[in-house]
Amino acid sequence: MSDTSSSILGHIALGYSPFVDRNRAVIATRLTVMPLRPDAQLDVAQLLHEVGNVWPASGARVSLNIVSESLLQELLGAQPSANLMVEIPAFMAADPANVAAITALHANGSTLLIKGRPLRELPREVLPCFKYSIIDLADERRVDSNIAPPGVTRTIQYVQSGVRTVADMEACFQRGAQAVLGWPIDDAVTTTAARSGKNVAAPDMQVIIELIHRVDKEEPIEKLEATLKRDPPLAFKLLRYINSPAFGLRVEINSFRHAIMMLGYQRLKRWLALLLATASKDVNLKPVMFAAVRRGLLMEELARGVADEEMRNEVFICGVFSLLDRMFQQPFAQLLDSIPVPERVRQALAEEGGPYRPYLEVVRAIESESLFEFREAADQLMMSVNEINRAQLRALMQAAELE
Repeated sequence: MSDTSSSILGHIALGYSPFVDRNRAVIATRLTVMPLRPDAQLDVAQLLHEVGNVWPASGARVSLNIVSESLLQELLGAQPSANLMVEIPAFMAADPANVAAITALHANGSTLLIKGRPLRELPREVLPCFKYSIIDLADERRVDSNIAPPGVTRTIQYVQSGVRTVADMEACFQRGAQAVLGWPIDDAVTTTAARSGKNVAAPDMQVIIELIHRVDKEEPIEKLEATLKRDPPLAFKLLRYINSPAFGLRVEINSFRHAIMMLGYQRLKRWLALLLATASKDVNLKPVMFAAVRRGLLMEELARGVADEEMRNEVFICGVFSLLDRMFQQPFAQLLDSIPVPERVRQALAEEGGPYRPYLEVVRAIESESLFEFREAADQLMMSVNEINRAQLRALMQAAELE
């Protein structure tokens, strides 16, 4: 990241969440920008520079949710690249003073989303500019029925925000939502779920768990290879991860044996952890797996300036494993009896304590897109806002390289 825009990263809090379509694929990322002080004077060019480093014009789509009227007004007058979607609050969309800026932004190729319910009719010129509306689940008037109430019509496609459970997600798509916005990861973990007890893991997951055990014991390469050969697609996925730009190797890894020789047992654990967190065939768990990868990358980046390689690998595993209780439908205290993890990872996940817990709390605050939670978690971790924001952007860039 360039130092030229360090000032804005020290005066805002960033949060992120995914746009998830009806196939449970993540089709875009929402980046929430929250000024630390409401009277802060921020430069939109600096913001676009930082965002462009992660999402260049030729890259994936990102939706800018700017929680600052003055900064958003500046953005309306800028020319962001076409892959940058812009969320505009309904009260600004309804203001005749903004008609020229909104229509110019639309003509420039930007995808516009209207956020919230207008309290008055939108200007005639503005309405065609919006491709989507964002409707919070708490304001949804169709929750108890898939049929719109009398007098309720929607002239543009909509995205449902405030979705926190798989059941809510499924209901949103039944009502016609084009996508849901958020992390549907709040389902309760119970030990009486269908996937419980000894048969908690699907066959491909069982292979990974066995590999993690064998790597933890540093067994001979021949035994590890024999285990991996039972699942050729898994071997391919492991090599794809290791050869991704995010891993940063200068030579191509062409076999599991080569991977062990190049990485060693300790570094290999992190990629097996990543495989375990993304191995589920349950389509509804795709957003959870997506979140797990980003948690691991972000926690590692948060620790980069203060940690050695062993600690960075451990906090990566901690982040990646932080949603396994949802995937396996078991509490961590029970789940981690069957999966070997470093003691500091166990403390963070099963005991909600230890040195890695503050890193996990920062990640949760970022996902919540709450300024209050962001400030509180940053204080507990004793990291500057600038450092946390830079770690976020580096992690999001790496995540894009893994996809």
